[in-house]
Amino acid sequence: MNREILQLAIPSIITNISVPLLGLVDTYIAGHLSPYTLASISIGTAIISSLYWAFGFIRMSTSGIAAQAYGKKDAKEMANSLSRSLLFSFIAILLIFLIKDELCELALKKIDNDLKEQVVDYIDICIWGAVPVLSLYAFKGWFIGLQNTVYPMLTSILMNMTNILLNFFFVYKLDMDIKGIALATVIAQYFALVVCIGLAFYKYRHLVKELDWKETIKAEGLTRTLNITSALFFRSLFLIAVTNFIPIAGAKEGVSIVAGNATLMLCFTLFSYFTDGFAYAGEAISGKYVGAQDYIHLKKAVRHLFIWGSSIALCFTFIYAVGAETLLSNFIKEKETITTSLPYIKWVVAIPLVGFAAFLWDGIMIGITKTTPMLIGTLAGAVVFFAIYYNCIAEWHNHAIWCAFLSYLATRSLVQTIWWQQNNNKIIKTEEGTCEA
Repeated sequence: MNREILQLAIPSIITNISVPLLGLVDTYIAGHLSPYTLASISIGTAIISSLYWAFGFIRMSTSGIAAQAYGKKDAKEMANSLSRSLLFSFIAILLIFLIKDELCELALKKIDNDLKEQVVDYIDICIWGAVPVLSLYAFKGWFIGLQNTVYPMLTSILMNMTNILLNFFFVYKLDMDIKGIALATVIAQYFALVVCIGLAFYKYRHLVKELDWKETIKAEGLTRTLNITSALFFRSLFLIAVTNFIPIAGAKEGVSIVAGNATLMLCFTLFSYFTDGFAYAGEAISGKYVGAQDYIHLKKAVRHLFIWGSSIALCFTFIYAVGAETLLSNFIKEKETITTSLPYIKWVVAIPLVGFAAFLWDGIMIGITKTTPMLIGTLAGAVVFFAIYYNCIAEWHNHAIWCAFLSYLATRSLVQTIWWQQNNNKIIKTEEGTCEA
């Protein structure tokens, strides 16, 4: 079991770690052009990322459904889970293009006109990446469901390497400035999609042949997918609300607090890269055992996942307790910001222990396609977050933000833990291979 988990988790962790490399290169190149270019890319990326993040449910729903079909050895459903996901991706792409202008106008309403012009230029090019990005969500979820996290890793690495090379070419050789950075991103995304399609035909040609569009658009399959994705979609909105509120709340406490919080949040991000790897493994493994109606191995998988998750959490807790201050000094030049951030390190030390269960339960719930507990947990966490923040901010100031964030993570963990304890022995076998209590 441990070997199976690691074979799925390690490529996912490598995939996650490769992502910030691209961001660092973009920031480096933009930073050497002009402050306006750097600011424009930061704002534009935030807007585009929020749009894509809202449709992250496409990947998650696909992995759970495909994993259960894999466990059942149902080749037709494995193939149709991909085509159904691509259909939802296409609908999401159309929606993004429909709302893009209104969203930009709303987000850029109070921004300087010169800066706004650059941001719009950047978004107008990057928005064409919606086609490959949302399609890649479908393929990534499908590969994970088929117990294959190596292909998403290869795709991500190739996309990031291509993006980096094109960035230098367009900006320094063709002198395309911000438009070159945006164009490099889009071309790399399309290249990654071509790679994914090639890999799918290379290894899963036998499944692709089973694809039946008549089965894909049947009400039963679409309804099941819609039920799963709707809960995940609203969950994403609550996640976005909490995550985007943190820098806004910090801004009210001062510039140094914003900078310090952003750096401290890197500790959460780094921890999430590793824990997410085991969450992806949880999606694949739990879905497979549910599909195979092997509940004994499902419970064993959950137990082993939490052993790995708690071990990772303890390691990061130790690292942050010993080295968080050193980490701050490497990322922040201004001594004032470092001094301002020091009182909040204790919250960062607690993040791994408080938050690892939320990540693992998310993966397991996706695998068994029980997304309602995820939605309820995230909703409850968001309510707790805002309740603590608004009740404590007057006296606790920035400590209220961190207390609210940790309480949000703890609530997500607690709600899903309670659901599992109440329902894991009531899970029954169904013809669809899903878990129902």
